Amino acid sequence: MKRKTRWELIRYLSAIVLLLVIQGISHAQIGVGAKAPKGAKQLFDGSKKSLHGNWQYWEGPRLAAEPPIKWAMVNDPVDKGKAVSSNDPAAAGGKYGAADIVTKEEFRDFRLHVEFLIANPGGNSGVYLQNRYEIQILDGDSTDHGMAAIINEHAAPYRAYNGLGKWNAYDIQFKAARFDNSGKLTEKARTTIYFNGIKIHEDQSIQQVWGGPNSGIDGGNDGGKGITDRPGGIKLQAEGHEVLYRNIWIQPLDLSGSGADF
Repeated sequence: MKRKTRWELIRYLSAIVLLLVIQGISHAQIGVGAKAPKGAKQLFDGSKKSLHGNWQYWEGPRLAAEPPIKWAMVNDPVDKGKAVSSNDPAAAGGKYGAADIVTKEEFRDFRLHVEFLIANPGGNSGVYLQNRYEIQILDGDSTDHGMAAIINEHAAPYRAYNGLGKWNAYDIQFKAARFDNSGKLTEKARTTIYFNGIKIHEDQSIQQVWGGPNSGIDGGNDGGKGITDRPGGIKLQAEGHEVLYRNIWIQPLDLSGSGADF
């Protein structure tokens, strides 16, 4: 082999190695199994201590459950460890708001990682940003009310879903709505979401809260359009389905002067 050809091969292989390293770093930060970065808080690590220490029932108008949280700790059906099931008996029949759980801490701008597994066909739950804006979890539905949708506003590509009995991950960057000194809304909330490592929503604005007063903060305020200037927790929805959660962490951010892309 000539010297020039050898060096060309070396440069080519070096470029391939660098690309694989970059991809490896990227995938380590998003997707199933992503670990909390420095400065992030582990909201649920598979232990009862983190469940009861960081979460509580949301005290909405339809609350039917009584503390302590009745979401069951179960064995992880795929990997070692524990998960928590959203199948709270108080929410049987799809009564969202009856036994939803929300973090005790409230947030404005943040980066959020949530892993979930749907055990049965049609399994339904949801991740609420600021206890306002639902990112849907719904097996079998690819509409703007379906899997990974910014509910009732923006559908997501269903191909990103790993399917029943498998772990899935949402990686979400969220910028809260902005207001002027008089409390008037000047900028709607925005979000970027990766679903199992695939970007499905990019710096997308969110118009309102859907589902009425039983859905979350401001849901009953001017039909969900009356967003107020206050932080909110991360909420997980109970709808009487066997949807499991694990590895939930959050990193508070300040996205003033920027969008929500990452």
